[in-house]
Amino acid sequence: MAILLTIINSSLLLGYVPKTFKLVVIKPLIKKPQLDPKELVNYRPISNLPFLSKILEKVVSSQLYSFLEKNGICEDFQSGFRPYHSTETALLRVTNDLLLSSDRGCISLLVLLDLSAAFDTIDHTILLHRLEHFVGINGSALAWFKSYLYDRHQFVAVNEEVSYRSQVQYGVPQGSVLGPLLFTLYMLPLGDIIRKHGVSFHCYADDTQLYISSRPGETYQFEKLTECIVDIKNWMTSNFLLLNSEKTEVLIIGPKSSACNDLERCLSLDGCSVNSSSSVRNLGVLFDSNLSLESHVSSICKTAFFHLKNISKLRPMLSMSNAEMLIHAFMTSRLDYCNALLGGCSARLVNKLQLVQNAAARVLTRTRKYDHISPVLSTLHWLPIKHRIDFKILLITYKALNGLAPQYLNELLLHYSPPRPLRSQNSGNLIIPRISKSTAGGRSFSYLAPKLWNNLPNIVREADTLLQFKSRLKTHLFNLAYT
Repeated sequence: MAILLTIINSSLLLGYVPKTFKLVVIKPLIKKPQLDPKELVNYRPISNLPFLSKILEKVVSSQLYSFLEKNGICEDFQSGFRPYHSTETALLRVTNDLLLSSDRGCISLLVLLDLSAAFDTIDHTILLHRLEHFVGINGSALAWFKSYLYDRHQFVAVNEEVSYRSQVQYGVPQGSVLGPLLFTLYMLPLGDIIRKHGVSFHCYADDTQLYISSRPGETYQFEKLTECIVDIKNWMTSNFLLLNSEKTEVLIIGPKSSACNDLERCLSLDGCSVNSSSSVRNLGVLFDSNLSLESHVSSICKTAFFHLKNISKLRPMLSMSNAEMLIHAFMTSRLDYCNALLGGCSARLVNKLQLVQNAAARVLTRTRKYDHISPVLSTLHWLPIKHRIDFKILLITYKALNGLAPQYLNELLLHYSPPRPLRSQNSGNLIIPRISKSTAGGRSFSYLAPKLWNNLPNIVREADTLLQFKSRLKTHLFNLAYT
């Protein structure tokens, strides 16, 4: 341990990264199982780095992130690779804004930008300029990053065959600890470019979402989006980034008639040909034109039943604990992924997911098809789907109120403060905003979170720690579900 500490401290003090730490083994990984393995473009070049190199990067990453947070340098709407941020928090904010716009009768245009090989085209000189002039790093710290980026070498290893070593002149290593954080710093100017046009946006690493809303008779507002994308393309070109127009998608959210009438004009994005469809995949969640998430739920059910069928064939050979582990890995993880977005969805969609959970419980416990399932779920201590959704929303709410969630979610929650002294002024309640439609604004996080929070018992809301809150909340919801 002392030797390791000496190596790390010496590297930081001298502003130097040993060459052995910068020799990378590239092991190509197919992006999706269904892609053609003969096409090289379908592989992701994952960098395998020495163990000591990753420890050193972890130390630097921790210090760098603390510096960024302390000085407020991070982009507020960048959720990639940041503590307390996730794809779920990013999508919660985006859907909240879109649902509230729909609640006001507006049409929204959502554009999902895709970059080609974003991590591999980063220019080291520009990145060092960002670190020095945007972030404020200088001296030995800047020298360390310069040493980290320059004089790197890599070779490819496939089926015990290796290629010759080549020098890495561009990009940050995919699979490294520092790579994602350096990429987000490289993209820092992008936020100001988008804000200049009055367009809302959210980023998750190299995935950028642009969205803007307008009244049905004011679709000329969408021209701002066109101008914004022109500037984005120009900025990316000057920064050696390539916008992948083939994978850039657009979704019109709002009344079908109005959306169809203005579709062609909305899609004139300065020659950037985009694919418009009735649904788009956004950070793993299928969005449709009215944000009903019906396509997403159908996809979950189809995949879950496929895995459940395979697990049922293996069930006689598995112990109870191993079978439960498989079900949680292949099914529960899918049911819980971004399930906070399902708050306020139709009972029909929730019931479809409940059928999946019921089937999983029957396979696990070998319960017969027509036996009542509620006692089985209760014995397994599984919350029903509806309560699992409420659990996730309330958990995020508690985190937001206690500084454990992104600021962009915290600002959606307002504490109730009566105009004159009342007994309720110290109750810890949140303001429930007014909405027009239960199928639009009624599903937004800014409406559902306060509504659910205010109905919680004080003993749950006043939990001192996150672990204590989760325990009390599950007990409360479990009693509601099964008592």
